Amino acid sequence: MEQKGLDFGEAGAPAPAPRPARPRALTVSDLTGRIQGALETEFFDVWVEGEVSNLKIHPSGNWYFSLKDDAAQIRAVVFRTAARLLKFKPRDGMKVLVRGGLTLYPARGDYQLKVEVVEPLGKGALQQAFEELKERLAAEGLFDPARKRPLPMLPQRIGVITSPSGAVIQDILRVLGRRYANVSVLVYPARVQGQEAAAEIVQGLRALNRLRGLDVIIVARGGGSLEDLWPFNEERVARALAASKVPTISAVGHETDVTIADFVADRRAATPSNAAEIVVEAKEALRAKVDTLQGRLAAALDLRLTRTRARVGALTAHRVFEAERGRLRAQSRAVAELRRRAETALFRQAERARERLFRTGARLEQFRWDRQVGERRQRVEAQARRLHDLVAGRVGRGRAALGRAAGKLDSLSPLAVLSRGYALVWDGEGRLLRSADQAAPGDALRIRLERGHLNATVTSREEAP
Repeated sequence: MEQKGLDFGEAGAPAPAPRPARPRALTVSDLTGRIQGALETEFFDVWVEGEVSNLKIHPSGNWYFSLKDDAAQIRAVVFRTAARLLKFKPRDGMKVLVRGGLTLYPARGDYQLKVEVVEPLGKGALQQAFEELKERLAAEGLFDPARKRPLPMLPQRIGVITSPSGAVIQDILRVLGRRYANVSVLVYPARVQGQEAAAEIVQGLRALNRLRGLDVIIVARGGGSLEDLWPFNEERVARALAASKVPTISAVGHETDVTIADFVADRRAATPSNAAEIVVEAKEALRAKVDTLQGRLAAALDLRLTRTRARVGALTAHRVFEAERGRLRAQSRAVAELRRRAETALFRQAERARERLFRTGARLEQFRWDRQVGERRQRVEAQARRLHDLVAGRVGRGRAALGRAAGKLDSLSPLAVLSRGYALVWDGEGRLLRSADQAAPGDALRIRLERGHLNATVTSREEAP
């Protein structure tokens, strides 16, 4: 009988079962590629909240740090192109909210979060950037009142950086025209909102500083949100204001708005109109002082006249003049009689002329009043011109004296002697040489010329004849 079943082989043991086919093994590159595809597809745009740790800024401009919480951490990177668009720089320990996507670096098998947006938790990015820049510039001394310059007393040329089509420039021109009509205003057109605004404001400051004869610069715009006013919170605008050789006024926003430009400028104005008032307030003060001096002059003249009258009255009351008074009284009576006769003789002529005088009287009085006003105005203008000439003369004499003093100092300067071809020579120990026998061949020398220094070695020595 045929028996079916297991084949025990030669030793009588059962034969092994056939092994199943093994699947194809993945290479490391294949596995890494699949993981990379899954990560970058599934997590290409995510928001992650965490604490910044181990922040490092590479010389290339990339930021490298870790985001962590109580149980985990993940590496993150902000590439240079994205870092330039961020309004603030995070610090270690700061809690932030970031947006980006996961990427995998196949060479090491590491994954990281490529960050495009960083926002501080609990505070807006712009406000955080404002406070960081304010703190840093204050530490550098850009807000120090000691470095701020006073505004000129009587400015003749004023530069204004603002939008030429806005209401701000009209407000400034209206105030200046009403209070200081003879001032010259130079407007540099610039955008005051948007990404290009900061660059144009900086260009305006540099361009106006290159002009001669400009007395003060006003940087102005109307009110708005923090985003609208942001160009005036940028560091490059702050440094351009600090570097300005011309005194500056920041007139940005309304009275409650505060920008970095307000802290750096030499003077802050609550509004653009207030900036125009600040510019001309020195003229108003000078005018008030002139009016005060005129009042004091008039009072002094009145007092002197009063004292003179009193003195004359006291002298005329002396007994020496009594006899003369009797003669004068007799002559006065004779004159009174003659006057009465003359009045009688002229009565008829006066009656005929009365009607004509009545008709022309009003016009004559009006004419006399206009003439008096004109004469007084001419006297006031003459006094103003004399005052101006006096001030100009004193300033001119001061400048001339300063120029003479500067010329004397220049003539006494050792550098002036060097400019005529002379030189100063020191030996290796820093001693000034006045004779050739103070050096020997081989000694090192340092020579000062008008421009620069030379290092030399003595090769030979010749004694003076």
